[in-house]
Amino acid sequence: MKTKALLFATFVLLTLLIAGMIGTNDVYQVADKKAITFGRMIRDVRKANLVFVGEIHGIREHHRVELDIIRAFHEADAPIVIGLEMFRAESQKTLDSWVNSTLPLDRFQTAYYDNWKQGWPLYRDIFLYAREHRIPLIGLNIPDEISETIARKGFASLSDRERRQLPPGISCNIDPKYMAFIRKAYSRHARSGNQQFMNFCEAQMVWDKAMAWRLVEYLKKNPAATVVVLAGVGHSWKRGIPEQVAQLSKYTTKVIMPLVPDQVELDTVTIQDADYVVLD
Repeated sequence: MKTKALLFATFVLLTLLIAGMIGTNDVYQVADKKAITFGRMIRDVRKANLVFVGEIHGIREHHRVELDIIRAFHEADAPIVIGLEMFRAESQKTLDSWVNSTLPLDRFQTAYYDNWKQGWPLYRDIFLYAREHRIPLIGLNIPDEISETIARKGFASLSDRERRQLPPGISCNIDPKYMAFIRKAYSRHARSGNQQFMNFCEAQMVWDKAMAWRLVEYLKKNPAATVVVLAGVGHSWKRGIPEQVAQLSKYTTKVIMPLVPDQVELDTVTIQDADYVVLD
């Protein structure tokens, strides 16, 4: 499978090179299996209410692509907002103070590390750009202890106090298609025992639902905005947060993914997974 994926990706890239199209951020359009320019993708996704951009958190190049997308929206005068898996919803005042330039860098970095484990340099340029251009930031995440409790002991183990930290109406009904998606994306977890996997699946579902709820609530109050959502590949897949958004609302979504071996590959990705794959 790896050899087949590599050959397919090489074929696409060679086709672009021969056509004289190859350049920074060339994009694979999943619907028609064609390569398009980065600019064409931006023009297409600007029509959506929510644009999900998947990432592997520790890969610097993925964050450069995220910033390229944010910059393209801003330079086109689109009313952009940035949704963040990297910050909990309870930290919203911190994000607002940062964008409004009332919070110094050292205090924001402290808040960043309180929310997220990945190194600040990976995300620094995104946060600095948002501050410079006063682009609103939305914290989407749930408290770490909630997701960790569910992953260890299941959704039913949450106390009343813990449930009150989730958005209203959050449940954990996992449909078979979602479970198959999680098994495919996280096969290494599936081998560790069925109950442990079920708990992990419930944690992922609740995580997705909570972030979707916050996005929908934001758009209800700000209907003209386009929210660019920065989240891990597992959350950004169409079966992740976008599916939960669809269950809560009629807001339109687009999904942009990076090329990731064993997770996002050109010979296996379908329109049920993502709309675009960034090749560069």
